[in-house]
Amino acid sequence: MADTRPSPTTPSQTVGPYLHIGLPWPDGPFAVAEGTPEGFWICGTLYDGAGQPIADGLVETWQADPDGRFDHPDDPRGAVPRPGFRGFGRCETDERGEYRIFTVKPGPVPGAGGTVQAPHIDVSVFARGMLHRTVTRVYFPEETEANAADPVLNGVADDRARSTLVAAPAEDGYRFDVRLQGEDETVFFDV
Repeated sequence: MADTRPSPTTPSQTVGPYLHIGLPWPDGPFAVAEGTPEGFWICGTLYDGAGQPIADGLVETWQADPDGRFDHPDDPRGAVPRPGFRGFGRCETDERGEYRIFTVKPGPVPGAGGTVQAPHIDVSVFARGMLHRTVTRVYFPEETEANAADPVLNGVADDRARSTLVAAPAEDGYRFDVRLQGEDETVFFDV
């Protein structure tokens, strides 16, 4: 007779050091097809609590398309496919703790209670010593009005903390460094 009792809960384990082996993504850092005309790079460095680059981390992004739509059944407006747009990118950090994601700027998306969220990209970070991923967002510096009205961004009370969510312009797109702890720690969300 088979044992039908539920399995006991297993403990969490820290992530790594096998990120580079076990989590490859066929499209890698390309949330849109390589060479997309309006495409740009979001690049940055992943830092630990001591301010040292993390060479064995992983950064994932998920976003809406330029019209603020998702090709996903959970989009309440209905899934809309967009050729060449994946909306998801995954990049391992290199020996300098750096990552790069090639994407396009997302459009605004609906928020809770009829609000509108500013264009943003959701970011998940995995790294050694972490039991669970951390989740943050990248907002765009030129979206001043939309950022000022964004309900999630406005939920972060401190101006200094809010600034950790806004990317900086860079030569080939934007720069968004992620600091897991310490001074200028990036704001993370409990999801």
